[in-house]
Amino acid sequence: AMSGTVIPGTPLAVDCWRVRRAGGARLFFLSHMHSDHTVGLSSTWSRPLYCSPLTARLLHRRLQVGAPGPARPPRAAGPAPLTAPAPQVPTRWIRPLEVGQSHVLGGEVTVTLLDSNHCPGSVMFLFEGAFGTILYTGDFRYTSTMQGEPALRGRHIDRLYLDNTHCHPHWPLPSRQHATHQAAHVIRTHPQHQVVIGVYSLGKETLLVDLAVEFSTWVVVSPWRLEQMQLLELPDVFTTEEGAGWIRAVDVTEIRWDTLVSWNTLHPTIAILPTGRPVRVTHPNIHPIPYSDHSSFSELCEFVKWLKPCSVIPIVRGSMCQAYFQKYLSSAPQALPDLKIPKPVQESVQQQSKRKERKPMCLLKRATRHSVPRGVVYESPEKHTEKSEEFTGVTILQQNYCESAFCSKEGCTCHTGKEKGKEELSGEQPGVARAASAASQAPASDEHFPTGFAEQYLLTPLNVLKQNSSQKFDKLVEDFFRSGEAS
Repeated sequence: AMSGTVIPGTPLAVDCWRVRRAGGARLFFLSHMHSDHTVGLSSTWSRPLYCSPLTARLLHRRLQVGAPGPARPPRAAGPAPLTAPAPQVPTRWIRPLEVGQSHVLGGEVTVTLLDSNHCPGSVMFLFEGAFGTILYTGDFRYTSTMQGEPALRGRHIDRLYLDNTHCHPHWPLPSRQHATHQAAHVIRTHPQHQVVIGVYSLGKETLLVDLAVEFSTWVVVSPWRLEQMQLLELPDVFTTEEGAGWIRAVDVTEIRWDTLVSWNTLHPTIAILPTGRPVRVTHPNIHPIPYSDHSSFSELCEFVKWLKPCSVIPIVRGSMCQAYFQKYLSSAPQALPDLKIPKPVQESVQQQSKRKERKPMCLLKRATRHSVPRGVVYESPEKHTEKSEEFTGVTILQQNYCESAFCSKEGCTCHTGKEKGKEELSGEQPGVARAASAASQAPASDEHFPTGFAEQYLLTPLNVLKQNSSQKFDKLVEDFFRSGEAS
């Protein structure tokens, strides 16, 4: 089961009903009514929910949204179907949008709903806004007729969220028309058998209609399913009368070894299981048919090649299918996500940037933050001849060089960070590692640093340095620079 998608850099969430996981999403969309796309919908839902008109009708009627609806008839003995509980979403939040038309929502997003050819009411979403242009396919079965869709023809797509259910080159699938012919062939080879077809609560209605027309028979369904067929305005080939036809549609979970044994004790029966996924057959009379409502790998390649998006993002997690489509992507610049940073965060980042621009008051304190215990490292000034221009105008005598761990000078800028400096010293050798890092982090030419100063300081015993106050240390530095200039 999928948990939906929150599209980064946008206010959009598709098939995602866990508000706490939705981040800053403000606009919520339902692609279709399969139960794995409605997980999280409940009576506490209190935001507009955008979907196709047919999906809205299914929400109102089949899933009893806002008002009680007809209950399912009692089931025969056996395990209950593995279906999610009906979401009790208040009616006032359901906002149907016409398919094929553009709708402006919140004054910031334009959305166009397109038929996804997956199941009744299923749609793709074409989003446009400051974040660029995004096509979210949801579950879909590609057909070449989609290339005639005005909203997609010649459209620049920045991000394509793609249904990658069957995105594998070694997982071929026939067209639904060809799969229907395979089902008809199985039925013809069993002329004395009744036929049971396992389907989900929504989807594969076209297969049932085609087989009913092909064999001129009624398809027997439950009263609950018959009401749904009438809501979908399908051809009048369905009935609830037992024995009126020899093709029967049941819930897919009823296609099992024990039910086949039970049915065959009454009358020779075969079961057809239309699915694009590999299944384990538990009875010789169960016949899987590769009939899928998801795009095949070759269809996905054809779709991406025609659309030429800037990037492809798989909807089903855990799949790295982007490599298959890399050669079909557009080289045009991609619109970057509109990542809006909250104002308090912006102010914090600005303050940090300003602090980084300030010249450090304590050279050794800066070395402490970046130190690596790697011993003494001397770098040749010749390596940094080009970089020495960065230090032009820096006078060493104007700096107050001290180490927070040793500083006792009142008013020193590093005095307030004394305790922090001690924490950063743990596990390292102060006189060696920090000075080594200082040498590597801030190289300078001999124009500014007299030869021998670094060596003399680094080789001075630590206990000697500790005996000197910061005032004496500053004077030692000043005297050394003056002696270097005089020589």
